[in-house]
Formats: sequence, structure tokens, C-alpha cells
Amino acid sequence: MDLSAAVAAMTATLRRRPADLLPFYLLGTAVPVIARLGTFAALAGIYVHLELTGRLATVRDALAGIEPPPETQDPEALRAWVDGVAPAFEPLLTPTVGALFVAGVLVTAVLAVLSYAVVSAGQLSTVIAALRDERGLVGGIAGARSRWLTFLGLYAAELLLWAGVVALGSIAVGAAFLANPFLGAALAVVALLVGFVVLLLVRILFAFAPVAVVVDDAGVVGGVEGAGGFVRSNPVDAAAYLVVAVGTLVAVASVASGVAFLGGGAVVALASAVVVAPALDLLKTALYGDYRGTVDPVSPPQAGVGTQFVGGLRRGWRELTGFVRATPGHHALAVAVAVGFGAVGWLAAGPFVGTVSTSIEGRLVGHVPPVAALTFFGNNWGVAIATAFSGVGLVVPALSSLGFNGLALGATAALEENLPALVAFVVPHGIFEIPALVISGALGIRLGAVSWRTFRGRETRERFADALETAFWVTVGLGVLLGVAAVVEGFVSPYYWRPFL
Repeated sequence: MDLSAAVAAMTATLRRRPADLLPFYLLGTAVPVIARLGTFAALAGIYVHLELTGRLATVRDALAGIEPPPETQDPEALRAWVDGVAPAFEPLLTPTVGALFVAGVLVTAVLAVLSYAVVSAGQLSTVIAALRDERGLVGGIAGARSRWLTFLGLYAAELLLWAGVVALGSIAVGAAFLANPFLGAALAVVALLVGFVVLLLVRILFAFAPVAVVVDDAGVVGGVEGAGGFVRSNPVDAAAYLVVAVGTLVAVASVASGVAFLGGGAVVALASAVVVAPALDLLKTALYGDYRGTVDPVSPPQAGVGTQFVGGLRRGWRELTGFVRATPGHHALAVAVAVGFGAVGWLAAGPFVGTVSTSIEGRLVGHVPPVAALTFFGNNWGVAIATAFSGVGLVVPALSSLGFNGLALGATAALEENLPALVAFVVPHGIFEIPALVISGALGIRLGAVSWRTFRGRETRERFADALETAFWVTVGLGVLLGVAAVVEGFVSPYYWRPFL
């Protein structure tokens, strides 16, 4: 299969089977939500420690006697105020706090690496199943469970190779410099060129090694050997894929920087995760699968792109409304968590009222409606998708995301200088945005319950795949709802109340 045929197979598969392919890529956006559980647990432990030891009470008493920050732009006055406030926070700096913080960072890093390995194994397993005209999500679930450790081994092996190449080059250049500075300078140039070539070969090899693992059902060594055989037998295809991948990433970065001033950065990032990433995975898997003779690409759909898009939006809205009607208990729990943590945020911010403040009117200075609307849409849809799919991690990450957003909103409201203005600003778009975030939390709870039952053997992989597919369509519906919210928030919410307040 040449590159053009692989591109055709990639496009046909992506268009014909989006709901059977993209859920695992949406799950990839939830990895940070899952990983930050370590940080949240550490912060909770720090809070309990400081509360039980009376240190928080000491800080509250100290802050009560401090004047609010000066209303001036004079750097010296602001610096003097900060210097006066800093001693009030010194009781918070204890060895226990430091130990808990370091432990939280380490747990977060471990969760991130493990989650990424599981999700990556599921993604490529979904891709190969889809290219073989099998149900992708079922293959992805099976692959995530059976191949995550192999993927972790591949990442460790590549990291060690990169570190080894850099270390050997550094040692050789350093020794040459000690013997003869001129020889060391010449060797440094050679080492840079050779090192670049070696690292490029390593990257090509490990670009295809994960594909070899899922196509050949191999381990770490077998995956590397299979990738090496493909690169030796098909150097043109391997190089062409690398050029396409690098060119695509450069193009995405260029687009992201170009639309950043229009507020489209979050939208581009989301598109990269759920369009560019699966497209590149499909492309390299089609190339390697044809090399092994184990893929059977599907034909493209008959409907046009526009018809598919409109039909997808309609189905997403139907699935959204159906999900809300079918899961009142999940939504009740999501509301309880969000409201409960909102109250906690309000109470926790109480001691800082007057010392620290927020201002909705200040945040709206320089507001540009179309830029703001696009930014709000990208950020909120990304949060909703990550919240929903993070529930696969046995519910807790979805609940933590709901709690975090409730906590932030409660604290912001408590510290707001003009609370009526904040309420007036939030209400018009909040009637769309807040329910959307609650629905995403309920969807995360639903996915968590199904994943737990599947893990325990009480549900089949097909049932879990059905839940993931439903979640995909519900998040499409959430995109419609949050699109309306973003337009209202960008063009209506900042303005209509000003003549009255």
C-alpha cells in the first residue's frame, strides 16, 4: 500500500466509523483529569493537617488585621503590601506540607504515565480493529487491558535510548575537549550530526513499534523487531509517514499560533486530539498492516461531509436528551457534588474576603465578543469532554472535576466585589452552560459504573463499548449546548445588565 492508498483508507475509516473510533481519543483528553487526583489528594491532606494543627486559624487571624491591597499601579506600594502579607502565610510552610506536596506530585506523574499507556494501547487497538472492519471499541477495550504494560515498556525503552545517545555523545565530546579543545569542537559538530540522525532513526522505529505490537500481537521486543523490519523493507513509506506527521504537527502549531488572538487555541487543541491524532494513527497502522497483509480497509460512506456533519449534530442532540431522561439519579448525584463543593468554596474563601478580591467588571475589560465566544466554547467543551470520559477511571475523576469546578465557582462568588453583577453576568449563559457541565458529570458517573462492572466481569466488553459510543454522541450534543452558551456569554452576558446595575 503506497501513501496515497493509506491516506484514502485513513479518510474512509475516520468518516465511516467516527463513533467506533473517536471515544478512545476523547478519553485521551481525560488523562490530565485522572492524573490530577494525586494533586487533589495531597491538597486535601495538607488542608486537614493545617486545620487540625491550628495553623489555618493562625493564618485567618493574621489576615483579618491586614488591609486590602492598595488601589494603585505603583509597583513600590504593591510590593510593600505583599511584603506585609507574606509573614501571615509562614505558618503554612511545614515539613509535613512539603512531604505531602512532593508525594502528590509523584502520584500525579505516575497516574499520568500509567493512564497514558492504557489509553494509547486502547487507541491503537481500536484503530487496527476498525481497519480490519471489526468493532473498534471492543478491540480497544481488550487492547487497553492486555497491552498497556507493553506500551509502557516501549515508552521506557525509547526514553532509555534517547538518554543513552545523549549521554554517550556528551561523554565523547567532553573527553575530546579535555584532550584538545580544537578536536573537541570538531567532534562536537560531528556528534550533533550523528546524534541527530541516530535519534531520528530511533523516533521512526518507535513510531511504528506500537503499531507492530497491536498488528502482530507482539511484546516489546517483537514490536521493535517488527518496526525495524518494516522500516528496512519500506524505507520510502516510513520516511513519507514521518514527513507527513512532522508537517501536520507544524501546520497545527502554525494554525494554533495564527488563531490564538482569535481565541481559537482551545478549539485547535481539541481538534488535534480527536482528529489529527487518530488520522496519523490510522495512516501508520494502514501502512504497517498492509505490510503484514492483515488489514481490510472499509469503503468511504456515500453521504457527503456536510450531510454527515448535520446528521451527527442531530443524533448528538437526540442522544443528549435521551440520556438526561434515562439517568435522573446520575444527574442528582452530579448536582449534589457540584453544589456541595460550591458551598465549600464559598465557606473556604470567607477568611480572605476583603484581603483578596475578584471583579467580574475587571475581567470584562477588553472583552471582544467573537474572540471570547470562541474561547469559551473551546474551553468549556474540552472540560465537558474530559469530565465525562474521565469517569472511565472508576467515577472518582469525574466527581473530582465536578467538585473542582464547583469549588472554584463558590470561591469566586465569595470574593466577588459586586456579587449582583456577577449573578447578572452568569445567568443568561449559565442556563445552558451549567446544565451542560452537570450532564458531563452524570455521563462520567455512568461510564464509571459501566467500567467498574466490566472490570469485575459483570458486564461484557460489548456493553462497555455501547456505553462509550453513547458517550461520544452525548458529548456531540453537549457541543451544541455549549456552542449556544458561548454565543450568549460572548455577545449578551457582558452587556445587557450594565444599564440596571
